Order: sequence, then structure tokens, then C-alpha cells
Amino acid sequence: MNMVKKIALTFLVALPVFAQAGEAVVKWQDFNDYRDVRPSNEVRGSFHKRVASSFEKHFTKLAENLPEGYKFNVEVTELDLAGDVRFGGMNELRIIKPIYFPRIEFTYSVTDKNGKILTESDKVSLKDMGFMDKIKMGRDDAFYYDKRLLTDWFKKELIPAVVPQ
Repeated sequence: MNMVKKIALTFLVALPVFAQAGEAVVKWQDFNDYRDVRPSNEVRGSFHKRVASSFEKHFTKLAENLPEGYKFNVEVTELDLAGDVRFGGMNELRIIKPIYFPRIEFTYSVTDKNGKILTESDKVSLKDMGFMDKIKMGRDDAFYYDKRLLTDWFKKELIPAVVPQ
């Protein structure tokens, strides 16, 4: 039993080492104003909450790649999820086809631990018209194609602009 306490104490002491570096703050507009955030077989309000929660977790995961104390502020101004909702008999289904590619527009800023703005943009407009031509890696995650679009932009554009090489 004494060994278990020592291991637990070691994890508690080491925990700050594994704390997230950067953080993300996400703002949303009215989901009914976005181009396509329609649920298939789900209540609209709960679907919108699930979309917001899923994307906020993803933005937070991306922000963990920023240095400690940095804040990634995002306001999503337009969202068009991959696929399109169509009637399939008695149910509505989100059909994923190449012609229904993901799009997202947002504004952002990145601040350091002192609150100084390091980079910002009034409008970022992303779309991936070849989203189904790429190899799908990893597990089948909700909003996979939309999140991949954000991840690619974050790694190619934002990280090089903020993190010194």
C-alpha cells in the first residue's frame, strides 16, 4: 500500500509537466445563421451543442501545441459541415460526397502570456474541395473532415507564424 501512495504522489508532482501549454477560447454566432449545421436525426439544439463542444475540444487540442501561456482566440463566423442533409425515407441523413466539401470561416488572434497580440486575422476562409481524395487516418471521429481542415491550417499557417523555429 505504501508503494501505491508513492506512485500516486509522483504523478501529482509530475502533473504540472503534462499541463496544457496554450489555451483556446471559442466564440460562436447563431448556429441558425451558419450555412450548413443542420442535424440529420437529432434535435437541432442538442446537435448545435454537440458541434460546439466537439469543435471547442478540437481547438483546445490544437492550442496545446502553442507555448505555455499563449491564448488562441477564435470566433467562428461561417460553418458548412462536410456532407449535406437529405431525406432517406422516414429519416434525414447526412450524405458525405465530394461535392459537399467542408468550409469554415473565422477570425482569430494569438496572444502571449502578457496579453500581447502576436498574430491575428480579420478573416480566415478555409475549404477543402478534395477532402475525400486524402487518406482518412485514425478513428472515425465526428466531424473528421472539418477538424482535419482546421488541423492542416493550424500546422501549416499558424504554428510557423507564432512559434519561433
